[in-house]
Amino acid sequence: MDKLFYKNQYLKEFEAKVIEVKEFENKYHIVLDMTAFFPGGGGQQCDLGDISGREVLDVYEKDKKIYHVVNERIKDDSIVKCKIDWDRREDGMHQHLGQHILSGCFFKLFNANTVGIHLGKEISTVDIIGQLDEEKMRKAEALANEVIKKGLEVNFLVPSEEELKTMNLRRDLPNTEDDIRVVEIEDLDINACCGVHPSKTSDLRMIKIKRFEKNKGNTRIEFLAGQRAVNDSLNKDKVIRDICNYLSSNEDEALNGIRNLRASLEEIKIEKKKLEEELLEYEVNSLLAENEGSNKSRIINKIFIDKSVEYVTKLANKLSEKDNVICLFAIKNKDKANIILSSSKNIENINMGQVFKEFANIINGKGGGSKTLAQGIGELGKIEEFLNSIYDVCYSII
Repeated sequence: MDKLFYKNQYLKEFEAKVIEVKEFENKYHIVLDMTAFFPGGGGQQCDLGDISGREVLDVYEKDKKIYHVVNERIKDDSIVKCKIDWDRREDGMHQHLGQHILSGCFFKLFNANTVGIHLGKEISTVDIIGQLDEEKMRKAEALANEVIKKGLEVNFLVPSEEELKTMNLRRDLPNTEDDIRVVEIEDLDINACCGVHPSKTSDLRMIKIKRFEKNKGNTRIEFLAGQRAVNDSLNKDKVIRDICNYLSSNEDEALNGIRNLRASLEEIKIEKKKLEEELLEYEVNSLLAENEGSNKSRIINKIFIDKSVEYVTKLANKLSEKDNVICLFAIKNKDKANIILSSSKNIENINMGQVFKEFANIINGKGGGSKTLAQGIGELGKIEEFLNSIYDVCYSII
């Protein structure tokens, strides 16, 4: 089979003859006499596209044949028009060459070789031997973009076994009996690889290292290359413009503006917490005063509207810090009610978790808890009946 993707990686459309058709699981696996569809390899995704109006779902190589998977049958010996999904192919070539360039830069600058790669749909990674810091990241990134700027030639070689021994490849050779394809980026890098790459480094336009982290004693680097890196840069420009417009500042002043906003927010948070504590204390005293006049424990039965669960829980906890207090609280929301039941620790003959479960069927409730605190949710319709039923039980016991 003639592999056109190795002869001209920029070929987008071609004609070929169908020489084999296999049906498997209601799909048709087509072999052509020649193909520009790359079947994937070296970590690079396979090509997709179109064969005479039929969508290509997958491309793979098996027993030295390249199969193109489609949903509809194509007749043997027919001549078909084929079209590559160029955006997918170009992106794959960019990410793969971007990895080669980064690997070459880390090796050239720090003698740090590559131990693994992953070319993902959104972001790609390269694993470099050793622990690398921010300074080394930026040096490698700067060199990578200088390599792109220079427009170095990317050469593709199929050397003999004897020639391979003298090439001083960056990594060990793959264990295969097939011809080994070598990718050479002028004086930067030379490495065995079966992927498809651009012919010049300038095709990439830019490389951007997004982040890096320790990984099994090495350094895993996330990067973008080609259009992905350009799109990321354009998006960051937009984000920075929006921030500057919001802060009414230029780019140099934006960081100080954000720091000032954060400092103001922290002050507001402190003041809010202080006011909330005062409000809680006031509401605790108010509820206790409203429920005075009985020798029994004070049972506070109340339904809140437009209060947060966090606030009402804090209120119940503060009340329960007093002796002889039981709180039967519900918070009405749009389509449900939040339930909070609590009791003081000195009340020994009531278990709020058990009480909730006993009456949960009234409101189709879900939840539970401990002896002194139970929480859950339930339907709004019978929330008053639910709380009153618990009130009656608590009143009869204490």
